[in-house]
Amino acid sequence: MVQRIDVTAADGVRLAAWEFRDPPAGARQPAVLLLHGLMGRALHWAGTAAWLGEQRRVVALDQRGHGQSEHPVTNGAAAPGGIRDLDGPTGFGQPPAPAAPVPSLGREAFVADAEAAIEQLGLGPVVLIGHSMGALTGWQLAARRPDLVRALVICDMRASALGEASQQEWEEWFRRWPLPFPTQDAARRWFGEDDPRVERPDPGRGAFFAEVMHQASDGWRPLFSRRQMLTARETWVHDAHWEELAKVRCPTLVVRGLDGELGRAEAQEMVRVLPAGQYAEIPDAGHYVHYDRPAALRAVLEPFLDEVADLASR
Repeated sequence: MVQRIDVTAADGVRLAAWEFRDPPAGARQPAVLLLHGLMGRALHWAGTAAWLGEQRRVVALDQRGHGQSEHPVTNGAAAPGGIRDLDGPTGFGQPPAPAAPVPSLGREAFVADAEAAIEQLGLGPVVLIGHSMGALTGWQLAARRPDLVRALVICDMRASALGEASQQEWEEWFRRWPLPFPTQDAARRWFGEDDPRVERPDPGRGAFFAEVMHQASDGWRPLFSRRQMLTARETWVHDAHWEELAKVRCPTLVVRGLDGELGRAEAQEMVRVLPAGQYAEIPDAGHYVHYDRPAALRAVLEPFLDEVADLASR
């Protein structure tokens, strides 16, 4: 069973949350909230949610601007670098009423959305599992609202600043996308094999991006606006996030793919900074750990979650 549950953000943006199966009767383990990364969607967690849901309630959130959540119409301005030509049709979201607060794609908005989901769906204190940008949202929320987060899993997200060069590289990368793709399989092949950023065939990456494509009138296009993705990324790519990480007091597992974006030295330093940090490394996995090695990810998550459940029952 897949059930959609609507959540209303503080600024009125409509968010889609998803339960992939009925919660088990009499579940005693803490509920789980799954947060995808930039350009992702809740559906990316379907495989993980299937086994997590055997013993606990599990909800995945389509974050604003992603999936079937509303795509906020901000002020209409192009993101830094003049990228008006990068915004594509998504089919979701309407402009807010003139008197409504102007929706945002900044860090505060993403954190507030996760907070709203936990409170409106009665999940807290929750185990929050985040991938990439979703992991950053998770530790920012855990630092600010420790009452809502019982434990945290950070999947392949850096705490250091990436800088303007990284942002410019992303803009140029977006411009190279050969949109529209004639088929969804063509999108899978390009992102998994033909993308210049791919050094060797990466089926997990191809599958990840294929699932964020939808069929438009002229072919297959992303569910999101590339311009909005750059705008959202602009709000965190220039900053380091070590100070907020150090404020996370709950048990936290830092997971990296051996070939992912989070290097081993930085991941181990993140664990050192965290008051209750643990470390796990997934061999033969890149940035998209939950696609590359789902069984290996489960093998490192289950002992951590069992430990969290034991602490919660005391």
